[in-house]
Amino acid sequence: MPKMKSHTGMGKRVKVTGKGKIVAQQAGLRHNLEKKSSTRTRRLSGTVEVAKADFKRIKKLLAR
Repeated sequence: MPKMKSHTGMGKRVKVTGKGKIVAQQAGLRHNLEKKSSTRTRRLSGTVEVAKADFKRIKKLLAR
Protein backbone atom coordinates (compact mmCIF):
# COMPACT_ATOMS: atom_id res chain seq x y z
CA MET A 1 0.00 0.00 0.00
CA PRO A 2 1.40 3.45 -0.89
CA LYS A 3 2.24 6.02 1.74
CA MET A 4 -0.42 8.49 2.80
CA LYS A 5 0.23 11.96 1.38
CA SER A 6 -0.16 14.90 3.72
CA HIS A 7 -2.64 17.60 2.74
CA THR A 8 -0.40 20.52 1.73
CA GLY A 9 -3.13 23.13 2.30
CA MET A 10 -3.67 21.96 5.87
CA GLY A 11 0.06 21.91 6.45
CA LYS A 12 0.20 25.62 5.63
CA ARG A 13 -2.65 26.46 8.00
CA VAL A 14 -1.65 24.59 11.15
CA LYS A 15 1.49 23.84 13.11
CA VAL A 16 2.25 20.81 15.27
CA THR A 17 3.99 21.61 18.55
CA GLY A 18 6.71 19.53 20.16
CA LYS A 19 4.17 17.83 22.43
CA GLY A 20 1.92 16.98 19.48
CA LYS A 21 -0.72 19.66 19.94
CA ILE A 22 -2.07 21.34 16.80
CA VAL A 23 -2.18 25.14 16.83
CA ALA A 24 -3.77 27.45 14.26
CA GLN A 25 -4.63 31.09 13.70
CA GLN A 26 -7.97 32.11 15.18
CA ALA A 27 -10.77 32.87 12.72
CA GLY A 28 -12.54 36.20 12.27
CA LEU A 29 -9.66 38.59 11.64
CA ARG A 30 -9.76 38.93 7.83
CA HIS A 31 -12.41 41.55 7.08
CA ASN A 32 -15.08 43.80 8.66
CA LEU A 33 -12.54 44.90 11.26
CA GLU A 34 -13.99 48.41 11.60
CA LYS A 35 -17.10 47.15 13.35
CA LYS A 36 -15.18 44.84 15.69
CA SER A 37 -13.91 46.32 18.94
CA SER A 38 -10.19 46.63 19.64
CA THR A 39 -10.59 44.22 22.54
CA ARG A 40 -12.10 41.63 20.23
CA THR A 41 -9.43 42.01 17.53
CA ARG A 42 -6.68 41.72 20.17
CA ARG A 43 -8.29 38.57 21.53
CA LEU A 44 -8.53 37.06 18.04
CA SER A 45 -4.87 37.69 17.22
CA GLY A 46 -2.31 34.96 17.82
CA THR A 47 -2.56 31.20 17.62
CA VAL A 48 -4.78 28.87 19.64
CA GLU A 49 -5.01 25.13 20.09
CA VAL A 50 -7.36 23.44 17.61
CA ALA A 51 -10.76 22.28 18.94
CA LYS A 52 -11.02 18.68 20.11
CA ALA A 53 -13.75 18.02 17.52
CA ASP A 54 -11.38 18.94 14.65
CA PHE A 55 -8.23 17.34 16.05
CA LYS A 56 -8.77 13.83 14.62
CA ARG A 57 -9.69 15.12 11.15
CA ILE A 58 -6.71 17.49 10.95
CA LYS A 59 -4.33 14.81 12.20
CA LYS A 60 -5.55 12.51 9.42
CA LEU A 61 -5.03 15.24 6.81
CA LEU A 62 -1.49 15.80 8.07
CA ALA A 63 -0.84 12.02 7.78
CA ARG A 64 0.29 11.70 11.40
